[in-house]
Amino acid sequence: MIKELIFSYTKIFIGLIIFSIGYTCFMLPYQIMSGGVAGISALIYYSTGFHAGYSYFLINVGLILMAWYTLGWRFCVRTIIATVVVSFMIDYIQAALTVVKPDGTEEMIHLVGDQVFMACVIGAMIEGLGLAIVFLAGGSTGGTDIVALTVNKYRDISLGRAMLFVDIFIVSMSYVIFRDVERLVACYITLFISINVIDYVVNGARQSVQFMIISDKWSEIAQEVSEKVDRGVTILNGEGWYSKERRNVLLIMAKKQESRIIFQLIRFIDPKAFVTMSNVEGVFGEGFDKIKKG
Repeated sequence: MIKELIFSYTKIFIGLIIFSIGYTCFMLPYQIMSGGVAGISALIYYSTGFHAGYSYFLINVGLILMAWYTLGWRFCVRTIIATVVVSFMIDYIQAALTVVKPDGTEEMIHLVGDQVFMACVIGAMIEGLGLAIVFLAGGSTGGTDIVALTVNKYRDISLGRAMLFVDIFIVSMSYVIFRDVERLVACYITLFISINVIDYVVNGARQSVQFMIISDKWSEIAQEVSEKVDRGVTILNGEGWYSKERRNVLLIMAKKQESRIIFQLIRFIDPKAFVTMSNVEGVFGEGFDKIKKG
């Protein structure tokens, strides 16, 4: 239990660092709004000069209180930690990348020169990857992620799409400040890339497979899968049409990453077993995703 908790928090921490790097190194210097509280913080920074890390922390306080009642205290503890880590990382990286020009004004270093589109693509991919890692570990970066996770908890809507509806409005506000259509398009491209990266990573990690196994050693295979993979096994009664021979057929549902272990067990016990494996669109119930409303 403790090891799993440490592993989970380690993944969240790594995801938060990745997200902070993508946002602060590529979004903030190029005035690209990435949506969420991070986007609001960027708008505040370019409107008032107030550091993004500070506004990110303050805005999240109210949202965390809301999440306490909808997502539970365990989630909120992780979100509070995440908010502190992201706020610190944004402020630290922003300070490291900020230089003072001869006229006394501050400016952030542009890591990829004047290539706004390149910064948009790189930043969005890094942000999306970081958020996906955090979500898979059961955490959040705070902000509108809380809204997206609340919707995803009760409705069968992907995290990426839930975030899209919330973020479109925030990103659109960038036009009010910059009055730049080209920059607004870059912001929308950032959203599109980030959301698709999130969905690709999260859905890929959650993808499940179905095994149908016919073997004379079906009991041994079922026992090994149950003990070593910790997956349930259903025994179906089958009959060959040509031979009229009755056989037991094993039905196993597992995560895609567990399929390699299951194949190894089958090959070790009965190399001549007849096996089919197919991808499953969704698996709900114990050990998999929860059935959602609507």
